[in-house]
Amino acid sequence: MKIKKFITAVLAASLALTAFAGCGSSSSSSDSKSSSASSSESSDKKDLKEIKALADLTPHSEILKYIEPKLNEKGYTINIVSTASDATWNEKTVKGEVDFNYFQHEPYLTEWNEINSGNLVNIGNIHVEPIAAYSEKYKSADEVPDKAKIVIPDDATNEYRALRILEQQGWIKLGKTENARASIKDITEYVKPLEITELDSYQINAHISEFDVYINNTNKVIEAGLDATKFLFREGEDSPYANIVVTTPDKKDDEGLKAIVELLQSEDTAKFIKEKYNGAVIPVTKVS
Repeated sequence: MKIKKFITAVLAASLALTAFAGCGSSSSSSDSKSSSASSSESSDKKDLKEIKALADLTPHSEILKYIEPKLNEKGYTINIVSTASDATWNEKTVKGEVDFNYFQHEPYLTEWNEINSGNLVNIGNIHVEPIAAYSEKYKSADEVPDKAKIVIPDDATNEYRALRILEQQGWIKLGKTENARASIKDITEYVKPLEITELDSYQINAHISEFDVYINNTNKVIEAGLDATKFLFREGEDSPYANIVVTTPDKKDDEGLKAIVELLQSEDTAKFIKEKYNGAVIPVTKVS
């Protein structure tokens, strides 16, 4: 009897060890498969050609991230080097630190090229960010009183846009301006008495409580967490200030950049822009 019990115990222990070994083998196999899949995915990423970019946080980099999966299928990946726009971005593009930038409109690029003897080129119009007038104090333009304090961007092209919508609103009259540039010195008449202050567009959002009305670029408004659809008045949807993809002449025919522009101008991306930004950002491509 004791011998039988001993044999039974030994067999049970042996079976337990076998089962444990089987579990260990399964786990090891699973880990191996997971490691293999991870290695394969990493290998796939390495096989993609990297394209470096400079793009504003909103909406530009968000739109680029939207097209990324489809761009991967074409063999490319985008490395957005920075989303904190500054005055050096075009210069960095010229120097080849990045392959393209996506943050400006054609008049801004034209002005930069003229001032800096640059030759950067536009390879695709993508979306429009109509410049608009906003207020935290008033809900409609009719409520804005005489002698209202208004702040506008101080860079030449966007100041021109700001002054133009003030003119279209019937509050001021501008004299003749050259190459879509203007400043408050070009105001020939204040139809409505106003106090207009020029300020860097990056600083405006921090001072809006000090003014009755503020005019700023749509992306700056969105980035500040403000509602860009609640404006007093703004440019029409036919604004000529489409945001563009910019590169150097030697890269304008690059297949990767062509693929990016094609995806950015697709109807699918246009629908994404229309739905995500609720009309605050307008795709150049018409959505059917």
